[in-house]
Amino acid sequence: MDYQWYDFVGNIGVFMILVAYLLMQLGKLSNHSIRFSLLNAFGALAILVSLYFEFNLSAFIIELFWLLISIIGMVRFWKSKNSPASKKYA
Repeated sequence: MDYQWYDFVGNIGVFMILVAYLLMQLGKLSNHSIRFSLLNAFGALAILVSLYFEFNLSAFIIELFWLLISIIGMVRFWKSKNSPASKKYA
């Protein structure tokens, strides 16, 4: 196996997703936090970059949905931050 730069990017992505999940399981990071969604989104994006060069359909599908679900989490976080109820108690 010839290790390329995109393999390194993909490995960083895997590490980001695993760290996010580990921190959530240890109670150090809420699954509703923006950091959790960002770690997952950037991790999935990094893996997708590596898959662009070494395509695998199954991995592509899971990472695409991982990215989309993370984006949903970020949008929900920002909407909750901008809601009148959240500003009322700030």
